[in-house]
Amino acid sequence: MMYHVHELTRTALMPLTLLAGAQSALLQHPLNPLSHLPGSRSAASAWGVVTDLTRRYPKPRFDLETTVCDGTTVAVTERIVRRKPFGQLKHFERSVARSGDPRLLIVAPMSGHFASLLRGTVEAMLPDHDVYITDWRDACLVPVTEGCFGLDDYIDYLIEFLAHLGPDTHVLAVCQPVVPALAAVSLMAEDEHPATPRSLTLMSGPVDGRVAPTLPCQLATSHELSWFRHHLIHPVPPPYPGAMRRVYPGFMQLTGFINMNFDRHVDAYRGLFRSIRDDDPEAVTRHRDFYDEYLAVMDLPETFYLDTIQRVFQEFQLARGCFYHRGRLVNPAAIKTTGLMTIEGGKDDISSPGQTRAAHDLCVNVPESKRCHHLQPGVGHYGGFNGRHWRNEISPRLKRFIRAV
Repeated sequence: MMYHVHELTRTALMPLTLLAGAQSALLQHPLNPLSHLPGSRSAASAWGVVTDLTRRYPKPRFDLETTVCDGTTVAVTERIVRRKPFGQLKHFERSVARSGDPRLLIVAPMSGHFASLLRGTVEAMLPDHDVYITDWRDACLVPVTEGCFGLDDYIDYLIEFLAHLGPDTHVLAVCQPVVPALAAVSLMAEDEHPATPRSLTLMSGPVDGRVAPTLPCQLATSHELSWFRHHLIHPVPPPYPGAMRRVYPGFMQLTGFINMNFDRHVDAYRGLFRSIRDDDPEAVTRHRDFYDEYLAVMDLPETFYLDTIQRVFQEFQLARGCFYHRGRLVNPAAIKTTGLMTIEGGKDDISSPGQTRAAHDLCVNVPESKRCHHLQPGVGHYGGFNGRHWRNEISPRLKRFIRAV
């Protein structure tokens, strides 16, 4: 019932959202005499904050229409090259063919936010790489006739996408997908699959969540799996195409994200109020650009979410050497020719330092010349793949590693 109540509440708030937006615009319009009265800017700011807090946030666009290659601006076109019920493989096709650039598959997390959260990641790699990304679908849009989607299906998708891309592909898995990406590459290596990636980079993810457990890790181990199923899984209501599909709703995930840094978000909206009041459009744009992305969330399929909680965060199966994919033991030691890089943020409060580096202890047969680890001081979870540190310090190291293996 919680999902139904949430949707009814959002529908009931829609008139308030429209009213707040209209009032904010009206009180800021220079031709409105009321806009020149004392306090009108503060009132406009208050209405603007109400608008932002009550409106719906749709799936964001990447909006990467150009990139710069060798000093020349070239057009970029997004193309879907492989469609599946729960996700698709998207290609950022540059208008200039550069045969020498490495092919890179970025594996986006299926953990609440859309793949566009990695916009900065894609943007930094586009000038020197032929970039693809996994674009996961909001589970509320997938009809129940398409069946379930679990962690094993996620691994199958990655193997299929890599097979489609072919040999010499490089993989960058960010956050949640470090475990399924490592499992997929392990299986392909053991099978001597011709499309086994040339390199695998794992960034800020829970290869071994037992290392310095963070709040999300502690939450997973403090409850039985039945608690998550009973409290966090709800059926999608009509009129969504995925009506009656059982999911972990995006709005519940967002509540958890916000509660982890509640004071920071309160301060951000206080800043938005001041920016509107003081007529600082650049600050307003920065705030809204971030929250348009942050507040846009997707539902996760029940099976996938519960699989991840149990196998990754409660039983640590991959780290303990007992991770099975459709009855077959996954053996990271089978990886011998694929280069391995791990990247962590020194202040990551989602996947603490050491959790991702643990992959090196599992991939014992990767030659020393083909492996490396980078710890970025002073960087949190989001800053590892977006922002100044990513652009200036982390991505250059990743590019050198990809070129070297």
